[in-house]
Amino acid sequence: MFKSLFCLFFLVSTVINAQNKVSSALSEAPVKGGFEMEGYWVWGSSVVKGNNGIYHMYASRWPKFLPFHPGWMIASEIVHATSKTPEGPYKFQDVALGTRGAQFWDGRSSHNPKVVKYKDTYILYYMGSTHPFEEVTEENIDEFSLQSKWCIAGRWNKRIGMAISKSPDGPWERYDTPILAVKPNTFYSYLTSNPSPLIKEDGSVVLLFKGRNYKDDGISNADMSIGVATASSFVGPYTVVRDTPLFSTEHLGEIEDPHIWSDTEGLHMVAKDQRGKITGVAGDGLLAHSKDGIQWEVDPNPKAYTKLVKWDSGKTIKQGQLERPFVLVEDNVPTHIFFATMDGPGGFSKGSKTWNMVIPLAQK
Repeated sequence: MFKSLFCLFFLVSTVINAQNKVSSALSEAPVKGGFEMEGYWVWGSSVVKGNNGIYHMYASRWPKFLPFHPGWMIASEIVHATSKTPEGPYKFQDVALGTRGAQFWDGRSSHNPKVVKYKDTYILYYMGSTHPFEEVTEENIDEFSLQSKWCIAGRWNKRIGMAISKSPDGPWERYDTPILAVKPNTFYSYLTSNPSPLIKEDGSVVLLFKGRNYKDDGISNADMSIGVATASSFVGPYTVVRDTPLFSTEHLGEIEDPHIWSDTEGLHMVAKDQRGKITGVAGDGLLAHSKDGIQWEVDPNPKAYTKLVKWDSGKTIKQGQLERPFVLVEDNVPTHIFFATMDGPGGFSKGSKTWNMVIPLAQK
């Protein structure tokens, strides 16, 4: 009896005292780091180091005459910026993936980039969408809303695609069709979005993604789910592994913006806890682990980050939004975590400025 109680006490103490490998490593965020652009909403970054030691960031932007949400649905493009250091500041270089006409599956919007390098090839995963209507301008902006024709089509057409290049400077060769489309009667029957790839040493790919399905009315979309697809190589084809999602409102909780990486300890995921079911606070980050990228377990101490950020100016500020986490790994060691962030009290309609920020991760 005493031995059982001691083992139980030891197990509980271990769980309580366990340090989350992300939250315990967060350092001060450099105020002058990251990336922003005058006249644009900037959101979500992915970074890769080039052969010459330069760091290349890929980010989403769209003009500020559009509301932040849902402007990204119909006018986002993926831009390329560089820095000599991971922290930045990053300097705009060019548009990596811009608009290319309504007839293309990604012709109106390219968003949520995730870049990886395999051997001599750079692979840029992203979400694309299109719509068949006239462009939204400052003249017809009063007609634009989440319920407008542009957004109904823009959301419904969201799919995951890919572009490849032999150089981080481009040019990028886009695939003419999505690599992960929707499938009837699944948790991703309505859309696929927010790709997060991991290319293993043998070239095979694990791809986390966000899906939404149709509700029973056959018109509206349900809450977000996170699924996993695999491929024998980055060229595809990509196959969704199972019929049930990894995370959903029915299983573990609704999350968004998953990011997957590997290091010497295995595979890890950081994501936004959409409703707070896992971390206790809606919008905070959660941490999960996996051996194969298919089966995942939430960390015993799941909270990876909060919206409260310590800056190197000495200030601690609660960000209005803190989303799209991306972990930079060098030599199998996580060194920095990047976020899309917004000022203001919280809520997409209440901020006046967005940018991509970065926090160094302390090494132990």
